[in-house]
Amino acid sequence: MSKEDVIRSVALRIQEMQDAMAQIDESAARLLGVNRTDLRCLARLRLRGPMTAGELAAEAGLTPGATTTAIDRLERAGYARRVRDDADRRRVMVALTEAAAAAGQRIWGPLSSESFAQLKGYTLVELALINRFLDQAVAQQRRQAARLSAVPVAETHHRP
Repeated sequence: MSKEDVIRSVALRIQEMQDAMAQIDESAARLLGVNRTDLRCLARLRLRGPMTAGELAAEAGLTPGATTTAIDRLERAGYARRVRDDADRRRVMVALTEAAAAAGQRIWGPLSSESFAQLKGYTLVELALINRFLDQAVAQQRRQAARLSAVPVAETHHRP
């Protein structure tokens, strides 16, 4: 098998992984009764902890208005709450609720456990290589997302 064949195989596996992750996100959003944007906000809060609406907007790649709307929906669903920052009472933070943490554990806990068990089968050298690849892949995806977000919609639509 040539290097180009292996590269094509890896690229195909990445696409298959992205598709499988999208299926998990769809199922998780359905189970939580939220949309994909709200799910992205929940994921950011789960990974980073409480943050301001502005920080959440930057993390989730949303406009301030869209972020406010998402936070409102998450509050109504019982998954997020606005709280005053203990260090600066003028600052409002968005935090997950216990209900969100429990639901997240039910949905992603088994996936996390299985992933950790799988990763334990790799050597430190292999894990370092995987980590390097993922760092580069995330940076690439973010660059491409920024590129696509700058393209006017009219340029991507085919017109008869």
